[in-house]
Amino acid sequence: MDTALEQWTKRLESYKIYLRLERHFSQNTIEAYQRDVNSLENFILHMYGVGPQDVSKEMIEKWIEHLFNDNKNKTSQARELSGVKNFFNYLQIIDVIETLPTEFISAPKTSRHLPDVLTLEEIDTIINHISPDSRKGRRDRAILELMYSCGLRVSEVISLRVGDLFFGEGYIRVIGKGNKQRLVPVGSVAMEKTMMWLDDRREIPVKSSASDILFLNNRGDKLSRVMIFTIIQEIIKDCGIDKNVSPHTFRHSFATHLLQGGASIRQVQEMLGHESISTTEIYTHLDQKRLRKTIEKLKL
Repeated sequence: MDTALEQWTKRLESYKIYLRLERHFSQNTIEAYQRDVNSLENFILHMYGVGPQDVSKEMIEKWIEHLFNDNKNKTSQARELSGVKNFFNYLQIIDVIETLPTEFISAPKTSRHLPDVLTLEEIDTIINHISPDSRKGRRDRAILELMYSCGLRVSEVISLRVGDLFFGEGYIRVIGKGNKQRLVPVGSVAMEKTMMWLDDRREIPVKSSASDILFLNNRGDKLSRVMIFTIIQEIIKDCGIDKNVSPHTFRHSFATHLLQGGASIRQVQEMLGHESISTTEIYTHLDQKRLRKTIEKLKL
């Protein structure tokens, strides 16, 4: 008979295959789900020494209490519980368990963080601060312009392919979470900067693994998310902008500016590729917060 550790290992391996082949999740998402289950696994093995099929509701509650005592914030607790719930749903689907130990356990309520938003002037300052006189500079200007003007996630911009550009029709094709595709309009400035980079890209010996990838490093390989973050941090430091700016800040700013320009929440949802409109609604709260600040300044 398998030990409790072997039972966890066996179920987790089959779970990862299920997420990849049946749910079509990306590798990053699968690894995040795995970390959530590993957190529970380590606790259960240490405290109770049982396999996943023997986990009870009380054990889950003790695990959540452990997360709280370990100073995990509410957002992290809610995320890990969500991953664990998905794991036990899978065990029920394949008939390993009959009842869900997570069924009546609610996640801690979290407050939604309203991210910093860049003004149009600040975005222009950031992009124009990058020198167009080098190949790297032209690449970085194209990256930031596309991230902002198309509202792209950092994972989406580094995965863009040359074949995803439909500039004749004024669109780019974006592969979002869960491999879902969406067509996003692209403006003339973003197209111009991207075309300049394409001229440079033709001079780079491209690795076979990145043959159609749009944005490349100096070695002809795909950029990483960390590299995009580093590029932005270096520019922000030089610009002297006193805001917490990350790659996602450009996406936040894009959505907020769309709403300010009169776009509907549904249109913004489609542009961002959000599966649920509740995810998009954070931007309406953001806009309301700015409106309140404006009113207070005017003493209305």
